[in-house]
Amino acid sequence: MNCRTVRLFISLSVFSGLIASPTFAQQAPAGGGAQGKAFPVNVAWELVSVNGSASEGDKPTLQLDSQLRMRGFSGCNTFSATAYPLKNQGITVGPVAVTNKVCDKAVMETEKAYLLGLRTALQWDVSSGLLVLRGEKAELKFQRALF
Repeated sequence: MNCRTVRLFISLSVFSGLIASPTFAQQAPAGGGAQGKAFPVNVAWELVSVNGSASEGDKPTLQLDSQLRMRGFSGCNTFSATAYPLKNQGITVGPVAVTNKVCDKAVMETEKAYLLGLRTALQWDVSSGLLVLRGEKAELKFQRALF
């Protein structure tokens, strides 16, 4: 390997290590600001509401593992995506892969709103035991689940 290849390899290794570390995005801002919250990885969550409307029937679920893989049940189908917690309790969710099962119309509408809320989430917070994801399209509230 030449020197240029080695530098590129080291740069990519450092960058991928920063991206893969869930604590990287949780560091407190420079200048002695308040300690940032850490996104709760490896915790199972169950949907409580979408835009203030209670979730009924088979409740959608969500879990983000330490490798930043998000997966869960969306009301009819299962899904997976990559999610990146960011500074200042921001979050970005990559494209969502969903199974292709068809359910009744009401369930599919709820699932559509849920997945749109996940995909467009911009901020997260944990308050009073609830995980809240907010974005331009939706606000999703979750409680801890046992699954």
